[in-house]
Amino acid sequence: MDVTSIIDSLNPAQREAVSSADPYQLVLAGAGSGKTRVLVHRIAWLMQVEGLSPYQILAVTFTNKAAREMRERISDLIGFAPQGMWVGTFHGLAHRLLKMHWRDAGLPEGFQILDAEDQLRVIKRVYAALNMDAEKWPPRQAQWYINEQKDEGLRAAHIQQSPDPFTVAMLQIYHAYEEACQRGGLVDFGELLLRAHELWLNKPELLAHYQDRFQHILVDEFQDTNSIQYAWLRVLAGNKLGMTAVGDDDQSIYGWRGAKIENIQNYTHDFEAVTTVRLEQNYRSTATILKAANGVISQNANRLGKTLWTDGQDGELLSLYAGFNEQDEARFIGERIQDWIAKGNMRSDVAILYRSNAQSRILEEALLRLQIPYRIYGGHRFYERLEIKNALAYLRLLMNRHDDAAFERVINTPTRGIGDKTVQRLRDTARAHQQSLWAAAETEVENLPARASNAVRGFLAMVSELAEDYQSLTLDGLTDQVLEASGLLEFYRREKGERGQTRVENLEELINACRAYEAPDPDSPALPQFIDEAVLDAGERQAESDEDAVQLMTLHSAKGLEFPLVFMAGMEENLFPHKMSLEESGRLEEERRLCYVGITRAMEKLYLTYAETRRLYGQESFNRVSRFIRDIPSEVLQEVRLSANVSRPTSFVKKPATLSDEGSGSGFALGQQVKHKIFGEGVILSFEGNGPNGRVQVNFVNEGTKWMVLQYAKLQAL
Repeated sequence: MDVTSIIDSLNPAQREAVSSADPYQLVLAGAGSGKTRVLVHRIAWLMQVEGLSPYQILAVTFTNKAAREMRERISDLIGFAPQGMWVGTFHGLAHRLLKMHWRDAGLPEGFQILDAEDQLRVIKRVYAALNMDAEKWPPRQAQWYINEQKDEGLRAAHIQQSPDPFTVAMLQIYHAYEEACQRGGLVDFGELLLRAHELWLNKPELLAHYQDRFQHILVDEFQDTNSIQYAWLRVLAGNKLGMTAVGDDDQSIYGWRGAKIENIQNYTHDFEAVTTVRLEQNYRSTATILKAANGVISQNANRLGKTLWTDGQDGELLSLYAGFNEQDEARFIGERIQDWIAKGNMRSDVAILYRSNAQSRILEEALLRLQIPYRIYGGHRFYERLEIKNALAYLRLLMNRHDDAAFERVINTPTRGIGDKTVQRLRDTARAHQQSLWAAAETEVENLPARASNAVRGFLAMVSELAEDYQSLTLDGLTDQVLEASGLLEFYRREKGERGQTRVENLEELINACRAYEAPDPDSPALPQFIDEAVLDAGERQAESDEDAVQLMTLHSAKGLEFPLVFMAGMEENLFPHKMSLEESGRLEEERRLCYVGITRAMEKLYLTYAETRRLYGQESFNRVSRFIRDIPSEVLQEVRLSANVSRPTSFVKKPATLSDEGSGSGFALGQQVKHKIFGEGVILSFEGNGPNGRVQVNFVNEGTKWMVLQYAKLQAL
């Protein structure tokens, strides 16, 4: 293979990246700009032109799928399988090193890798040995803490002691967990990377060996590296190995799980004479979609900077739809998909993206009503999610104390000191006396050891007390009370990170589902009817993996994918950007990068939707349209009206008529965005009276809800 055949199919920027003779290179690869193509051709260039053998090349990816694809594409390009080349994920390569040098790493030869659930089981055993209160310090919280420290390269011995009770407890657990893993020859995912890094630091002769072996390192998705991964790369590269880092700071969206955008920003300072190449030509989306994406991401500060462009067509304008509520929003999305399918298009070419997992319930219901097959990408349907099944099990137990499956599911969820031995004893008693587990618990509770006896007695009393309210409370009120009294809601609130937050949001959405539920038989209790429908809904199969189906997914799950037709639902303040992002430094910019990722998933047509009122997380809210919509240039955006005609938006909020004469003559309308010179921006929720002496209720973004007299408020319409 000659030089021409390697680079003749590349655009000028891609050629520059592939053929660079500089030892250190940063390739800023915009969405849809062909980064994998550049990586593969770069490897071919290093072998065919610069004379490196496959043995001298190390290529790091973030998924096994990406590693397999890279190997296949290299083989196709050069015409043979590159034997001896190390291509893999950070974890895979670290495992390979530790298996080869287990003695130097201080591990037994047959060490075992712990997955997340295995790791949690070890932590629970540590809790038992330490007599640690699992209700006060949930084991998943300790798991999150340990993994976070390892991602930062910190062992328990490295962490400064603190009088803070949380830190004291976590350090005690971390120390004991390390000892348990060392005794058992157990290695979790974080430990793989930490041990591999320590291998370089503790064994300089081993580091020198690999620095002699490898001549060039290539890293994909560089913006997603965490502290320990970047440290491992820096030590290995030293000042001896060349490195090509490929990534996009504008697509750094995993800060919540340890990714450090600072790594890609600092790369040019940490290595000498780094050459930066920008891949800005996009081969995926229309010019209109790219203009919208550029408009949004340009609002972020401290970017390394690039502007996506295409030599393709302008394409259709983006469509903005304001639903009256979340049901109307979902109905609109479903009907547009129906129109798309009716034109002979594939369902699998459609994606619905959302910020919060809890949004999927309403969207799923709309698609089920319209009989449109769908699939939750990388996740479970709403009623199949762990936390929802746990909550429903409590509700089932209220209806029927002898529901063994429900009893067994929640007797120790959240943990309340009822171990496997106790549960097995109850099973044995139930089997021996041919009775339910509940009856066995009532019989056996006096015979259990004191701690287990108290825990079982407390569980039975809690369920019985909740059952007393079964008939008197509304369905949503009962569900709310069950989630609080059982400790489920608090249990997931204390589970740190994105997963715990998502589970809390899903449970709050379950309350919404109960509040909105209309029982088919109003003369019968609502709970059994709701449970039956939830089970049936969970039983409605998702589309099979090979079936043509609409794709539903969170925005985080969408990274790396592309679809001709995309819907981004819930484009509202406090939902997207998420309300949590306003409380932590740097989170708002990550939310904006997430919006950029969402927009650039669309190839041909993009719909942006929001609801003027939304019941989410257990309460009704009147949120402003997302600030990200306001970042999009108005000339590429059209507003879809309820009457089905389309017009250019003059403002990004529909102005519905007032619900009564109240407010008439004020010049304002319900749902309108306004600005106050002191309180800032807000949304009109209600009127009281007419004309200038009337009062208006405004929900201000930063100040909350306030009543104001119109003639003194001097509100400015937005």
